[in-house]
Amino acid sequence: MADRQEPTEALAAKVTRLTEKLTKLKEEMGKLAVYEKQMLASLDQQISLTDPDSRSMATSGRGSGVVGYNVQVAVDTEHHLIVTHEVTNSGSDRAQLTNMAKQAKAVLKTETLEAVADRGYFNSPEILACHEAGITVTLPKPQTSGAKSEGRFGKQDFAYLPGEDAYRGPAGERLPYRYTNEEDGKMLRRYWTTVCQNCSLKSRCTTGPERRITRWEHEHLLEAVQQRLDANPQAMRQRREDSRASVRHDEGSHGSDTLPHQNPPKSSRRDGTLGPGL
Repeated sequence: MADRQEPTEALAAKVTRLTEKLTKLKEEMGKLAVYEKQMLASLDQQISLTDPDSRSMATSGRGSGVVGYNVQVAVDTEHHLIVTHEVTNSGSDRAQLTNMAKQAKAVLKTETLEAVADRGYFNSPEILACHEAGITVTLPKPQTSGAKSEGRFGKQDFAYLPGEDAYRGPAGERLPYRYTNEEDGKMLRRYWTTVCQNCSLKSRCTTGPERRITRWEHEHLLEAVQQRLDANPQAMRQRREDSRASVRHDEGSHGSDTLPHQNPPKSSRRDGTLGPGL
């Protein structure tokens, strides 16, 4: 009788354990369903269970990241002093340029300002907004051209001719203006030529019937940014050096328990120049 009961008792205990595990699993699935609903309802479709305000931030390492904050800092390049800062949970710097530059300009109480930023801040509307606010920016443009990466001519290989409102291609052919349309709130002018099929450089230029060039209505501002960078190729190196100096100064003044930030500090000078770090 006892021998027959032992397997039955063991089976009952096993069933009890499995039932408890299934109950816990259902509870966890219920929690995950709630988290999913909260995540999908958030603007950036992210939630943090340890710090509700923190967000996933990309870092310089490939495929790496950290859950934290994006700390924006403006630094005086002459004295390496932080003049303004802001903490945001936005994982991108593309919308931060005008905001930080305007804050630094207000703190420095200057009518004009010059700003140097890294390529992560490159954003056409932001550059326009800075221009309208009396802020001159210098920063490199990200290399996003698929043509260039595949060994074909990039847009920079086509020269704009203001007097003709046309582009001159690498082979010397003109790409005249064709039409204007609005895209993502920007007025874009389109240029192309019909002689691409007979061009000896076509294979190095386009895989389509013809090469087309798009020009933003405020493209001259972007061209001026590149011209300033070309005229001062050391600007980005100086930006990095001043950023490190400002961090060392801050750590020396406040100890090592400073809030880690995702981006290098921004910089500005007393003469109204916002430099390395933006």
